[in-house]
Amino acid sequence: MNGLSVSELCCLFCCPPCPSRIAAKLAFLPPEPTYALLPDLEAAPAPSVALGASGLRSRGSGGGGGVGGGGEVRWKLHLTERAEFQYTQRELDGIEVFLTRSSRGNKVGCMYIRCAPSARFTVLFSHGNAVDLGQMSSFYIGLGTRINCNIFSYDYSGYGVSTGKPSEKNLYADIDAAWQALRTRYGISPENIILYGQSIGTVPTVDLASRYECAAVVLHSPLTSGMRVAFPDTKKTYCFDAFPNIEKVSKITSPVLIIHGTEDEVIDFSHGLALYERCPKAVEPLWVEGAGHNDIELYSQYLERLRRFIGQDLATQHA
Repeated sequence: MNGLSVSELCCLFCCPPCPSRIAAKLAFLPPEPTYALLPDLEAAPAPSVALGASGLRSRGSGGGGGVGGGGEVRWKLHLTERAEFQYTQRELDGIEVFLTRSSRGNKVGCMYIRCAPSARFTVLFSHGNAVDLGQMSSFYIGLGTRINCNIFSYDYSGYGVSTGKPSEKNLYADIDAAWQALRTRYGISPENIILYGQSIGTVPTVDLASRYECAAVVLHSPLTSGMRVAFPDTKKTYCFDAFPNIEKVSKITSPVLIIHGTEDEVIDFSHGLALYERCPKAVEPLWVEGAGHNDIELYSQYLERLRRFIGQDLATQHA
């Protein structure tokens, strides 16, 4: 989340505040797109205009579909150098990309990676801020391979090739569209879906998990609410507060693993603790000693705990 001066924060919250403006000012930093979806000429007639970024370097093909009502269109994923893809053409060719449409009318870019063909679970991953699917693609391949799960992800409105502007309401509509696409397009049932949210991605994750039952939920560096990030001494949830995870987490009926670094400089460690205390279905959390906001994945405990959560905790519950 970007820094604001005290006077700017006061204006945001006291003038009177509008939740969507709070969300936009405090949270959303969509990067310049690092990928594009281009029509797969071998699979379907090409539309006249490609979607996404220019200046393409590496490229791969993927299955995919069009947006409802426009007929089936298959897309290829093209990455720019800024995506810093770390794998070979073979892995890139295995990434499926397509567009779906949210209830608020935005096109939502989606990505499906079959990391483990025999995997029981698929992770619906809501990424953090200032990144898009292109930048996350290498991480997804590595994560899915190491935890033996397939990975499905999407870009928020205004990120990557997704249309519209970032807002709190769009976040909820975006993940709903991704959930429905994962369910209908790939036929994956809720008991085989793990919802994973990182940083700002914990907001749509908690919202969806509070409304639908799934296999499990992972909250990585989560926030309790927008007000509590801006004003750490906030003790209650105001009607105009944005991202009120703290009020929704108690409604989650699936097992919840919370991961947080003790030295998080963006979302204080106290947020993870507060959510853990409010979550009735929380399992043993992972507090990573010395970790900040963006480096938890570099600690060995991270993959160890995820593997144990999926391989042992969930296996016991689903036995």
